[in-house]
Amino acid sequence: MIWNHRHLLHALREFEQFYNAHRPHQGIANARPLHPLPAPITDPDQIASLNIRRRERLGGILHEYRHAT
Repeated sequence: MIWNHRHLLHALREFEQFYNAHRPHQGIANARPLHPLPAPITDPDQIASLNIRRRERLGGILHEYRHAT
């Protein structure tokens, strides 16, 4: 629910940043619109030790997933 004009602008900025900067789950070859495709992971040891972090945006409506370093 959007409460006022300021809240609407905040929600739109968050969604725009999420859409343009974060890798979507369903996209053309899973590519982000403003970034090249990531290099594939082919090493089985690296795949077995992936550490994924989730970040909630817009109060949990949007989720970003990243490899922890």
